[in-house]
Amino acid sequence: MLPKPEHTTAGLSFFSLPLPIGQPVSPPGHRSPALSETHGIPVAQECQGNPAPASSSYNLSFTAASLRPELARIIAECHLATNDWNLTRERILAANALQCRSASSAIRLERELRHRLGGLTPDQLRLLAQATAEDRTAIAWLAACKHIRFAFEFTAEVLRDKLAAHDPVLRHSDYEAYVENKCLTHPELARLTTSSKTKVRQVLLRMLVEAGLLAAGTPLGTIRRPVLSPTVVQVVTSDKPGWLAAFLVPDSEIFQRRP
Repeated sequence: MLPKPEHTTAGLSFFSLPLPIGQPVSPPGHRSPALSETHGIPVAQECQGNPAPASSSYNLSFTAASLRPELARIIAECHLATNDWNLTRERILAANALQCRSASSAIRLERELRHRLGGLTPDQLRLLAQATAEDRTAIAWLAACKHIRFAFEFTAEVLRDKLAAHDPVLRHSDYEAYVENKCLTHPELARLTTSSKTKVRQVLLRMLVEAGLLAAGTPLGTIRRPVLSPTVVQVVTSDKPGWLAAFLVPDSEIFQRRP
């Protein structure tokens, strides 16, 4: 039987420790590697180096969690208080801060969300912990895209292209064509069972809806570009402008934000 999570006070969890943007935080479990500075290539390709090189296998175990920005905030707050990812994990699980019904579910959920947050910069992590609901959702989606290259590439390559072509309706054929094309270089996709393929699609589409990039509907929904606050734009571009592709920003605008 897992313990009940501790109560919050004045909207802040017991992990809260406000820190100003710009104050250093110890590096997370894995750092966001440097991305290509080569000019003349699509910015989405620049970000393929993060978190893994394009030749590596896709991370397809992300189905343990959808976007869950409110839970991501709890983990971010805890890390700002502990400054240690191992201690963060211990405290989150000991307090059942994610409010899971079983220990195994708590472990899977905490691990997936913590791995996503591990790719954020210190400023992005602070914003996730302290921002409004809208900004928190944006940073949770950024964290997901940094950790799940399959999701980032689908967004940058399929959704952006459809918006550019003034075709905002996402169809089953769009997703299937994307997966079929990626199977050529990522055989791990073809090896998924039917049920796993369905789960991957369901969780990815759910995250897109939660992130505000897809309005639920038929066949799969309507693509829409989310409105980002100046603070979100700042912490994304100071990291790497190419990550704006995760929010359906076209390459022409992204190149203008390069230093």
